Amino acid sequence: MARSVLITDSLHSIAYDLLSESGIKCVDGSSWSRDEILDRCSTFEGWIIRSGTSIGEEYLDRATSLKVIGRAGVGVDNVDLKAATKRGVLVLNAPAGNTISTAEHTMAMLLGLARRIGPASASLKEGRWERKLFTGSELFGKTIGIIGIGKIGRTVAERCLAFGMTVVGFDPVLTQEAAERIGIELTDLETLYERADFVSVHTPLIPATKDLLNRETLAKCKKGVGVINCARGGIINEEALLVGLESGHIGGAAMDVYTSEPPSHNLAALLGHDRFLGTPHIAASTDEAQEKVARQVTEQVIRALRNEPVLTAVNTMAIRLAAQPEVRPYVVLADKLGLAARQLFPGKVERLVVRCHGDVPRKYKDVLQVIALKGFLSSSWGQPVNLINAQVVADEAGLVRDVETFRPESSFSNLVELHLEGADTSFSITGTMFSEQDVRITSVDGYEMELKAEGHLLLYRNQDRPGMLARVGQALADEGINIGSLALGRKVPGTEALTAISVDQPLTREILDKVSHIEGVRHVCMLEFMP
Repeated sequence: MARSVLITDSLHSIAYDLLSESGIKCVDGSSWSRDEILDRCSTFEGWIIRSGTSIGEEYLDRATSLKVIGRAGVGVDNVDLKAATKRGVLVLNAPAGNTISTAEHTMAMLLGLARRIGPASASLKEGRWERKLFTGSELFGKTIGIIGIGKIGRTVAERCLAFGMTVVGFDPVLTQEAAERIGIELTDLETLYERADFVSVHTPLIPATKDLLNRETLAKCKKGVGVINCARGGIINEEALLVGLESGHIGGAAMDVYTSEPPSHNLAALLGHDRFLGTPHIAASTDEAQEKVARQVTEQVIRALRNEPVLTAVNTMAIRLAAQPEVRPYVVLADKLGLAARQLFPGKVERLVVRCHGDVPRKYKDVLQVIALKGFLSSSWGQPVNLINAQVVADEAGLVRDVETFRPESSFSNLVELHLEGADTSFSITGTMFSEQDVRITSVDGYEMELKAEGHLLLYRNQDRPGMLARVGQALADEGINIGSLALGRKVPGTEALTAISVDQPLTREILDKVSHIEGVRHVCMLEFMP
């Protein structure tokens, strides 16, 4: 059955072209009502939206085939990330496509405020010639405070610096060194409010940024400050903004986004204020930006549906980092170790520890923990488990997780070990990579051996004495089972050994029972690695 993607907002035609070229059916649902979407969304594996569609629990409950949501743009506050993550639905965005357009629109708003272009144009259209009323100010020498210095914030900063402005900024993540490289003076919010002639916000809308600029914080700003929001509606409290404009404390405000869109009638006084400059959420509405975001999000959705690495995942860091070439071989390794551990550990697991030995595994320890967890749970849980919801599923199961790092102590420079603990027993399995296609298990529960983690493996413990391998080999030969390769491991000669035999096909329960009844053989099991 062909994969299919639903598009419920207006999107550049490049999205439809790319999907069709990839053999993916695309359906335009941009004119569908809420009820139509609910009735018809169950069969789609992908869903691409802009800001007009909000995907929450109601839609996600009906979209039972959904694997990936693509947001053509940056902000994803119109997607219930928690609900999507719990269901194992990947959420992607297109963070770079509209950067230039949004930054340029911010600069247009900044210039519009400084030179009072909006009211001057309106006055001229009404037949008046009132030059003295619209005396503005230069940007040169002024200070702009930028709140949120991500891609768009940085791009705005670069353009403001080119105008000869001083740029002060606040960002909870950006380091002082990185800010200095851009030319931004990093400061706290209180200082930013005190110094800035203009304040421009470029943050996502999250609980910490909702109403960030309110009556209290706006009162801390310079008298006559210009305020700009081309990010997300709700970061600036619109009621407080109107009060500031009417009192004269705020010299001007420019907004492209609003708490509700289209704006409600309650905003009529703000929109009509002569020192307010507004546009209808068009910061990213350029031909170039629309094509860029549509192309970027569609390409990522296609990659996700093909189970290929993606770079713009929003609801899981593991997916983004797992796409890095350096770690990809160890992603394969950690996944196979998790899969093997679940099959080889018979009891209930209470604690799972990923131990990373060597530079590369240690660098990506948190990613490898999620990968191993996904491999472990995917063969034992009653619901689909992937990199997105693995930690949620583990939390619900009460599974304690940990990650430890070590310097390499064996002949292998980079190793990943998965250690499981139950109520009264424990188990560990260790592996390394020779290449992305060559995963090697190097130790099983303390037995050192080297075997490829692929195909069908018969594992058993046996007394370490002559003739044991011959007896098992004969039992398999009697059943027409061909042996591909084998590996042996033992701790102390003459006690107990662990044997792993690669066979060409899965073994039936009857054959496993036959092997287990050979004198000196115990703990017989099959280890299956899916291709």
